[in-house]
Amino acid sequence: MNMMSAARRKLVVIGNGMAGMRTVEEILHRAPGMFEITVFGAEAQPNYDRIMLSPLLAGDKNFEQIVLNSLEWYAEHNIRLIAGEAVTTIDRAHHTVTGEHGTVVKYDYLLLATGSNPFVLPLPGVERPGVMTFRSVSDVEKMLSIAAPGKSAVVIGGGLLGLEAAHGLNLRGMEVSVVHLMPTLMERQLDASAAHLLERALTARGMTIYTGANTESFDGEGEHGAVHSVTLKDGRRIPADLVVMAVGIRPNANLAKASGIATDRGVLVDDAMRTSDPAIFAIGECVEHNKQCYGLVAPIWDMAKVAADHICGAAQSGFMPVASGTRLKVSGIEMFSAGAFMGDKSTEDVILRDAARGIYKRLVLRDDRLVGIVCFGDARDAGWYFQLLKDEAPLGDLRDTMIFGPVMAAGDPHEALAQMPDNAEICGCNGVKKSTICNAIAAHELCTVEDVRARTKASASCGSCTGLVEGLLKLSLGENYTPDAVKPMCKCTSHGHDEVRRRIKGGALKTIPAVMQALEWTTPNGCASCRPALNFYLLAAWPGEYVDDAQSRFVNERMHANIQKDGTYSVIPRMWGGTTTAGELRAIADVVDKFNIPAVKVTGGQRIDMLGVKKEDLCAVWQDLNEAGLVSGHAYGKSLRTVKTCVGSEWCRFGVQDSTAMGVALEKATWGSWHPHKVKLAVSGCPRNCAEATIKDFGVVATEAGWDLHVGGNGGIKVRATELLCKVTTEEEVMEYACAFLQLYRMEARYLERTAPWIERAGLKYVQERIVDNAELRRSLFEDFLHAQKFAQTDPWAQEATSPALGKKFNAMAELV
Repeated sequence: MNMMSAARRKLVVIGNGMAGMRTVEEILHRAPGMFEITVFGAEAQPNYDRIMLSPLLAGDKNFEQIVLNSLEWYAEHNIRLIAGEAVTTIDRAHHTVTGEHGTVVKYDYLLLATGSNPFVLPLPGVERPGVMTFRSVSDVEKMLSIAAPGKSAVVIGGGLLGLEAAHGLNLRGMEVSVVHLMPTLMERQLDASAAHLLERALTARGMTIYTGANTESFDGEGEHGAVHSVTLKDGRRIPADLVVMAVGIRPNANLAKASGIATDRGVLVDDAMRTSDPAIFAIGECVEHNKQCYGLVAPIWDMAKVAADHICGAAQSGFMPVASGTRLKVSGIEMFSAGAFMGDKSTEDVILRDAARGIYKRLVLRDDRLVGIVCFGDARDAGWYFQLLKDEAPLGDLRDTMIFGPVMAAGDPHEALAQMPDNAEICGCNGVKKSTICNAIAAHELCTVEDVRARTKASASCGSCTGLVEGLLKLSLGENYTPDAVKPMCKCTSHGHDEVRRRIKGGALKTIPAVMQALEWTTPNGCASCRPALNFYLLAAWPGEYVDDAQSRFVNERMHANIQKDGTYSVIPRMWGGTTTAGELRAIADVVDKFNIPAVKVTGGQRIDMLGVKKEDLCAVWQDLNEAGLVSGHAYGKSLRTVKTCVGSEWCRFGVQDSTAMGVALEKATWGSWHPHKVKLAVSGCPRNCAEATIKDFGVVATEAGWDLHVGGNGGIKVRATELLCKVTTEEEVMEYACAFLQLYRMEARYLERTAPWIERAGLKYVQERIVDNAELRRSLFEDFLHAQKFAQTDPWAQEATSPALGKKFNAMAELV
C-alpha cells in the first residue's frame, strides 16, 4: 500500500497520550505535510508525561512542567486537537469516527492509541467517595482535594504505580499505608533482597507497609458515606480518608472490539502495527502483539517508529520485541532490573550489598554469561550491565570486577563511556541509543543537554540518564565542550548564569534594568525565570546597596508565607534550634484561637506550622506573634530555613557536645540569609546523629574531639548523604566554616541549584581547597557573609505589620494573588 502517492490524506488519532503523539511526531519527521491530522483526547489537557504524575502529586512539578506537546505545538503543526471528547463509535464502512459530544471526523487512516484502564477491585465499598485510581491528571486532582497533613491514605498495590502514589501522598503530609497482596514489594521488578531494602527505606520515610495482605472491604458510614477505613481479610482495620487502587492495568480495547476489530486481551496487531482492518493501526498499551501486551515505554517507542513507517509508506519495518530492562525511581530511590534476575538452579550470583547506604547489586550468571540484573539504590551502571546481558558474550576476566561497574573495568569514567558500544541504550525511558545521541550532536551541532533532549528525547522523562548524556557531549565535543558558556539562563539571553554573575560584579551593575541593558536582553522586562535569578544575584553581589525588588520574587516570597491549595497560607515562626518557651507556645495558641486557624502541625524542621491562615489576616497574625518576640521562619524562601538540633550533652546521656547551643548560635548568625535555593542546617550532639545532620546542606556532628562538618546533603526526592568537609575542634571554627561555606555557595551556585547538585558539579575537592586549605579566603568569605547579614536580618513580617505604608502595599499585593 503506497500512501506516498496520496496528498493530504486524513489521519485520525484516537488517544492524545504518550504513545499516540509519539507516533504523530515520527510521522511528522518522515513526511511533514502529508496528512491532515486530527487527534481525539478523552482528557481535556494537551499531551503530558504520565510518568511524571508522581512528582505532580508530590508537588515537585506543576502541570506545565510535565506537558510534552503544548497547545501551541499542535497549532504550529496544523494538528486539530479535539480535547475532552472521547470517541464512542468507529464507522469502518464510511471511514468516520464519532465523539461523545457528536463530533464526526472522516479518516483515510486511523490510529488507535487508547491506552489502558486501571483494574478496580470488585469489593464492598468500592463506589464510596474517596476510593479512586491513579492513572491521570484528573486522578491527581481528586487525590489533592482530599490530601492534607494528618489525614490517612491507604494505597492498595505495592507495585511501581502504587508506591509512586504512596510517595506523593507521603510528601503531602499524609499518614500512608501500603497494602500489597504478595510477600514482597515490586515482585515483578525486584528480587527479595532488593525488595527488603525498599521496604526498609519506605518505612524510614514514615510509611506503613502490609505485605501478604488481602483487602476485604472499603468501609464508611452508611451505604454511600465517604470511606473512613480499609478492612483486611485477617480482620485488621486501617484508617483511611483516601484509598488509591493501583493493582494493575488492562488494555483498553473496548472501542476496537465494539467496532468489529479483532481483539483478545488487547487490540490484535501484526508486525506493522496494523489491525485486522488494513486502514486502522494501533499502538501502545491497548495492543496485543504475538500474545504479549506492553506497558514500558521503550517497546512502545519502537512500535511508534514501525507504525509511522507503514502509515507514511517510508519503510517496510516490523516490530521485533527486544530484551528490555526496567529502570525505575520510587521515592527518590533508583532501581533497575532486566532478564532472569530471580535466577534458578542453573544460575549463580555475584552480589554487592551495602545495607547501610541502601545499595544492592545482583548479577545473575549462567555459563559465564550475564542473564539477569538487579540494581537498587545506585543504577548508574545499569546501561552497561544491560548491554553485557544483550551481547550474550562470555565474561572471561570481566567477571572478577564487573560488580563494581565499568569504571573499574575501564580505568576511568570517560574511557568507560567511550568503550560503550554504539547500540548501547542510554535512555531507557525513550529507547535512545548512544549512536543516536552522538550522531545528533555531530549533525546538528548540539552543545547542551537541553539541545540533546529536544532533538532525541534522551533524559526527557525520568532524567536519570542526564549524566550519561552530558558525558557523551564531553566525549563528542572534547575541548569545545563548555557547558557554562552555552547554557543560557533563559530564552531572554544567550548568557549563562556564571557569565551573568561575573558581569554584574565586574561591570558594577546594580539594578535589573542595568543588567538587561548591558547584557543585551532580548526581552525588555525579562521573564519569570530570569528576574528572580537576577534579583538574587544582585542581592548577593551588592548587600546594602541593591534594593530588593519584591515583584521579581516568587509569590510565596512576596507574601512572606506559603500559599496553600485552597488559597489560604501557612505561617511558620522561627524557633531557634528547635527550642521554644511556654510564652511563645501561649502566643501561638492565642493566635490560632483568635483567627480560627484550622490546622496546627509540628514540622520536620522542629517548628510549628499554622495552616489555613486567610490572606487578609496575615498582617494581624504576625503582629500578634511579633509582640511575643517571634519572627518569620522564612519557610517560604530561597533562604536559610531551619537549624535542626538534638538535646546534646545538656540532657542526653550519649551527648558529647552541647548541640542545642551550637545550633541556636548557628541559626542566629545565619537567619535571614538569601541563597540560590532553600538551605537547611543541623547539629547532632554525638555520632548517633539524631538531628539527621548528614542529609542537610550543612551538617555538624559532635565527637569527643570536637565537631565533624558535613556538606551537600539533601533529604528530598533524590536523597543524598553529605560528604565530610573537615573536622574542627572549637565552636568558633564551626561558625567560621559554616558561614564561609554558605557564602561560597551564595556567590558561586546558580539560582535554584541546591548545595547537593552544586557540590556534585563543582566537586568536594574544589570546596575544600577554598574553605579548608585556604585560611585567608575562608576568613574573607566569613567576613563577607557577616557583612551581608547586617542588611539581611530584618523580619519582613514585623515591617509589614508595623508600617502603614508597607501594610497598604502588602494588602494591594494580596489582592493580586
